[in-house]
Amino acid sequence: MIALPAALGAVVARERVPGGDVNDAWRVELDDGTRLFVKSRPGAAPDEYATEAAGLAWLAQPGVLRLPAVVAVDAAYLALEWVQTGSLSADGEEELGRGLARLHAAGAPRFGGEKPLRIAEIALSNVAVDGGWPAFHAQRRLLPLTRMARDRDALSARAASSVERVCARLEAIAGAPEPPARVHGDLWSGNVLAGVDGRPWLIDPAAHGGHREGDLAMLRLFGGPGPRTYAAYAEERPLADGWEERIELHQLVPLLVHAVLFGGGYGTRVEQVAQRYA
Repeated sequence: MIALPAALGAVVARERVPGGDVNDAWRVELDDGTRLFVKSRPGAAPDEYATEAAGLAWLAQPGVLRLPAVVAVDAAYLALEWVQTGSLSADGEEELGRGLARLHAAGAPRFGGEKPLRIAEIALSNVAVDGGWPAFHAQRRLLPLTRMARDRDALSARAASSVERVCARLEAIAGAPEPPARVHGDLWSGNVLAGVDGRPWLIDPAAHGGHREGDLAMLRLFGGPGPRTYAAYAEERPLADGWEERIELHQLVPLLVHAVLFGGGYGTRVEQVAQRYA
C-alpha cells in the first residue's frame, strides 16, 4: 500500500477491503484510533483522485446527503473517512429519495463541468455544447463511448448504428427540457452505503452537471433501494411526465461504460436498449 502523509499519524493496522471493480482498497487505522478508507491503483490518471475529491466536496455543498470527508489526496491515492456500514432502513430509503431531489435541485452552472468526467480509465469531455442536454448527452457521452466500445470490439456495428440513431432522435424522446442538475453521475446501488444508523451515504461520484433522471435510472440498473426512495423523491420534486419510459434511455451510458471496461454481454444489452429507442 502507498505511504500516507506523516502528519496524519502512524499507521498501526491495515486490512484489504472491497474497493469496487477497479481500485485496490484498504481499511487503515491510525495511532489515534482514526479509521480511513484508502483507495489506489497502478496507472491511475494523475488527476483522477483529485477529481473525485472535488466531486465529493461539490456534492456535499448543499448539505442534503452524507458523503465521506476527504482526509488526504494524492496522484497515487485517495484517503477518506471510514464509514461503518449497516442496512438501509425504511426511513433511510426515504431520506435518500428526498436528499437526491434536493441535491439535483441545487443545480449546476451547465451540462458538463470544468474537468473531464472520469470513470476508472475512461475520460469523457465535459465541455459544454449548444443544444441543451440532448446535444450534450449525444456528443459528450453516447457517441464517444460508442467509439471506445467499437475500438475494443465490445460493441457490434449494428449496435453502434442503433446508438447513433438514438442520438439523432434524442431531442424528440428526451422529455421536457430540464435545467442542469447536480448529479452524482455513477449512482449504481453499490455507491449508496448505509451507515450503522440505517441512513444513506453516497460514495465514488462522477459528479457533473447532468440530467436528474440519469441518477435515478442508474440506481435501478443493478438493483437498488425500494419504492420508498422514488416516492419520496417525487413528493419532494415531481419528475417529468413519462420519466419511467425513459429509464432505459438513461441507462445506455452506464451500459456503454460497462461494455468498454468489461466487455462480455454488455454490448448485447446496449444493442437491445438502443433498438427500443432508435
